[in-house]
Amino acid sequence: MNAVFQALGDPTRREILRLLGQRAMTAGEIAEQFPLAKSTLSGHFNILKNAGLIVAERNGTSIAYSLNVSVVEQTIGAVMELFDVGKPPKRTKS
Repeated sequence: MNAVFQALGDPTRREILRLLGQRAMTAGEIAEQFPLAKSTLSGHFNILKNAGLIVAERNGTSIAYSLNVSVVEQTIGAVMELFDVGKPPKRTKS
């Protein structure tokens, strides 16, 4: 889970996840959305892959990335649990 939170700490990686939440995209399609060098984006992709947040699938010479929805759902659940979201309020003794 630490790798996931580290990956989410960067705004570029969060934007990549937002884009992939809409649809799977090739590395080139994602690169068109950012004013960054492809090598820089490649580093972001590796961090997201290592955290399990995205899945890469090679198709010929291109790589298609998609969101790993199950890991995203686990992360949301962990954050909700961390802040006791969705649990009944604790009663205080009077």
